[in-house]
Amino acid sequence: MGEQPIFSTRAHVFQIDPTTKKNWVPTSKHAVTVSYFYDNTRNVYRIISLDGSKAIINSTITPNMTFTKTSQKFGQWPDSRANTVYGLGFSSEHHLTKFAEKFQEFKDAARIAKEKMQEKMELTSTPSQESAGGDLQSPLTPESINGTDDERSIQDVTQDSDARAEINQSSLPFTHSTTIGKHWESELATLKTNNAKLTAALLESTANVKQWKQQLTAYQDEAERLHKRVSELECLSGQANVLKTHKTELNRTIEELEAQMKDKEEEIERLKKDIEGAKELETQRDTLSQQLQLSVHLCFGPEEKVKYGFNNDILDF
Repeated sequence: MGEQPIFSTRAHVFQIDPTTKKNWVPTSKHAVTVSYFYDNTRNVYRIISLDGSKAIINSTITPNMTFTKTSQKFGQWPDSRANTVYGLGFSSEHHLTKFAEKFQEFKDAARIAKEKMQEKMELTSTPSQESAGGDLQSPLTPESINGTDDERSIQDVTQDSDARAEINQSSLPFTHSTTIGKHWESELATLKTNNAKLTAALLESTANVKQWKQQLTAYQDEAERLHKRVSELECLSGQANVLKTHKTELNRTIEELEAQMKDKEEEIERLKKDIEGAKELETQRDTLSQQLQLSVHLCFGPEEKVKYGFNNDILDF
């Protein structure tokens, strides 16, 4: 039946930077499907992920692999065959935990399959008790332990025959796997090219980020300058309000002074009129005094003037 997917999830895919071995390089622009595959013809578990028609993960699980959780939503594992480290970013801790559990499960299954294969190979390569029986009384020699050259030749022929039989039985699946391997090699070459392009794009993005940071700093400085200017204008506005209030008070004081001045002018006019009236009264008094003196002078004689107390000096003209 070939390879069949047995578990799938979605995650953002990364690979370690082959140059620095520290930074992560994204190999997918968005979350993609990451699947575990099982090849029952070879008893092999693999992790495969495609971004469109391009393979961005093709990792065969071995018993020596270890999946490590580096955060609540990120995990990684090294692949010595691909000479890289894969990283997956999940949308939740639950998805990361489920993927890690499956990794451990299939890793254990790969280990058990490898052990069974080794046992089968050992059973196939171990000579039977009848052929190895011989003389139990004979001393132990390298030939009795490892077999003579003829025995080893017979074992090699037997093993070769068994291997050829297995190859003949599974020739079609292996031919198919070879085709798939060539396909993945082509995809790997394409991935390397895309990786180089992504690295160049990342460098360009880094330069753009630096430029954006400079622009942001300039905008922040401009915003701070405008904020200070607004504060100054608000201060000036407050001062303008104070000046406006002071001007209103001055206008009120001027109006009061003008009213007082008007009152004083009216009083001066009244006093002028009083002075003119006093002058008229003084003129009338002088006139009456002259008329009185004239009347006394005409009506009284010297003795009568003395008698009534009129002064001649006063009455003389």
